[in-house]
Amino acid sequence: MKASRRTKQVRNHRVALLLNDSEMRALERYCQRYLVHNRSKLIREMLMASILKQFDRDNPTLFD
Repeated sequence: MKASRRTKQVRNHRVALLLNDSEMRALERYCQRYLVHNRSKLIREMLMASILKQFDRDNPTLFD
């Protein structure tokens, strides 16, 4: 059996969020339009992408 060389990251921490009606409609519409079947994965990936982008912007650069 060939396993991935990467260690599997187990998700043990739950985060809950609440959306208002218009936010929920927008999320449902996005998922329908782009054939998203796993909303948790979508939200997790978009959140982490935003966080990592902000971290990258906040890092000092060589010429600052």
